[in-house]
Amino acid sequence: MPSCTPQLKCWRIVFSALWVGVLFFAPSDAATGADAFPVFESDVRPILKAHCFHCHGEGEELKGGIDVRLKRFLESAKTEDENGRVLVPGSPEQSHMLTLVRSGDMPKGEKKLKPGEIDIIEAWIAAGAPTARPEPEFLPRGFVITEEEKQFWSFQPVSRPAVPEASDRDNPIDSFIGQKLKAQGPKLELAPEADRSVLLRRVYLDLLGLPPSPEEVADFLADERSDAYERMVDRALDSPHYGERWGRHWLDVAGYSDSNGYAEADSVRPSAWHYRDYVIRSFNADKPWDQFIAEQLAGDELAGATHETAAEKVLDPVARELLCATGFLRMAPDGTGDGVDDQNLARNQAIAETLNIVSSSLLGLTVGCAQCHDHRYDPIAQADYYRMRAIFEPGFDWKDWRSPGQRLVSLYTDDDRARAEVIEAEARKVDEEVDALRKKLLDEVFEIELTRLPENLREAARTARTTPAGERTDEQRALFKEFPAADVQGALDLYDPERNKQVTAKQGEAAAIRAKKPPEPKLMVFTEKAGALPASFVFNRGDHDEPRAAVDPSELQVLRGKAFSPDDSSLPSSGRRLAYARWLTSGQHPLVARVLVNRFWMHHFGRGLVSTTGEFGSLGERPSHPELLDWLASEFMQSGWRLKPLHRLILTSRVYRQSTQNP
Repeated sequence: MPSCTPQLKCWRIVFSALWVGVLFFAPSDAATGADAFPVFESDVRPILKAHCFHCHGEGEELKGGIDVRLKRFLESAKTEDENGRVLVPGSPEQSHMLTLVRSGDMPKGEKKLKPGEIDIIEAWIAAGAPTARPEPEFLPRGFVITEEEKQFWSFQPVSRPAVPEASDRDNPIDSFIGQKLKAQGPKLELAPEADRSVLLRRVYLDLLGLPPSPEEVADFLADERSDAYERMVDRALDSPHYGERWGRHWLDVAGYSDSNGYAEADSVRPSAWHYRDYVIRSFNADKPWDQFIAEQLAGDELAGATHETAAEKVLDPVARELLCATGFLRMAPDGTGDGVDDQNLARNQAIAETLNIVSSSLLGLTVGCAQCHDHRYDPIAQADYYRMRAIFEPGFDWKDWRSPGQRLVSLYTDDDRARAEVIEAEARKVDEEVDALRKKLLDEVFEIELTRLPENLREAARTARTTPAGERTDEQRALFKEFPAADVQGALDLYDPERNKQVTAKQGEAAAIRAKKPPEPKLMVFTEKAGALPASFVFNRGDHDEPRAAVDPSELQVLRGKAFSPDDSSLPSSGRRLAYARWLTSGQHPLVARVLVNRFWMHHFGRGLVSTTGEFGSLGERPSHPELLDWLASEFMQSGWRLKPLHRLILTSRVYRQSTQNP
């Protein structure tokens, strides 16, 4: 760290005034105050990573021979004409890197540094280009995770902060919020509790999406018991409308759709509703979220089902529910059954969209940004993206693809199938009668048409008619070209609409018989083919036609890099997704519980403790109440991953019950 020179003191004063204005652009939680100044690791490196690393450090080619990943690399680098230095600590004007970003010559392309980002770099250079610690002697080419990135708040294990001291009757939520209010000043306090009628309506709309009936309002206002409010909350949670309301929140995150999207055809998903109803049932039953997540990611593996055995397994009610849950992995747009021009592109995009749903809903990270290159802002390598993809690839083998229609499983029982076969046999008999009637009527029409031909050609026409079209002689083809009406084949309606009505009536009889079949519902599922373990590769610039290094299934490196076994010999499938689901819900994962409880909080209050509910990375907002967020995440897991107790905790807090009116 450089000594405090008069120049540095001057820049500290300037920078402390500037810092508030540029904080929005700063990619880290840098310190503020009179003595604050940017350092390379936390303030400058994230800017360079976002804009420069792909050409100057992490890419395949080191453009200009300049590596910007360390301060000492910058300081030792020369410009292309060898007459200037890239970085001169303490001298912004002599530092060529600042000149280039000011002029817009760097970075190349349309996306330039924001003014605030340039100001941070200038202030850092003027401050002597300080670093937080001595830099390593060697840094391997490519992607590297720094200590600052490892220490980012959302990548740390979930803690269980002590509840701030308060009265015995205080809800822990009120204690945490009260502590924060107290720290802001003695005049800040919660508003008075809202009127009972307001609270009733608030709870009903939050939990059920419906207002209370006049009778429910009257009953609640007349209930003078001390726990009347708590009883009302419990009644709402027990309502079947609760699952419809809160299941919808999850379906939004999962990307639920009744059509396949992607292609202009936008074919329907007539079986998608099974997954929707599974979600509603799960919410109403207060299914533990560790189980809920595992079923959606790996219900087929929990059921021991594969593509080959799913039709048999689905006859068991328990296995059927587990297979139904895998509809979560079938919600992404998938046009591969709609005759798209580039089938391979559509397949790989369906995989990419599924990974986006999984990562945003459970991890709160934009993992998809690493599909084509290392993530510009978060410590997620491109190889990490494909390691995560490898977890799902046995069910998403793009070289042995199954279209949406091929992923449907019949819900016919043995009795249904036997009954359908009996009815079909009856209908086929009528089909035979239809064919015989059509032939008889066509023969009658032919005899009429035959009378219109010269007599010497009639026998030749009779022979030509019974000859298949592809085997006719030139003379026969010439005959029917001259007398086309004599070539009486299957189009009876063109020759004699009245006679054709007899055929259509008979066809209606067959259709009426088939209508008696039991309806054949189908389930949209995600399964793997038994024994199929396709190799996974990093795609150069995300192009599936340019596979590069092979990768094994694994968690993101920054999330402890947990590896997954290539296969589980106890399962007929790979077991990768089941192992991943168990890791996510082990209680050791730093993101899942935080992301979930933050989203629950947002649905009650309109804004999460982290306002960017789907972005817990460096571009997301920092938690307004980090201790409360961690306590809620910890409480959620310790309470068996059940949501209804968390609802009760939130809804009975003074924070939730306070009036929105100014006192």
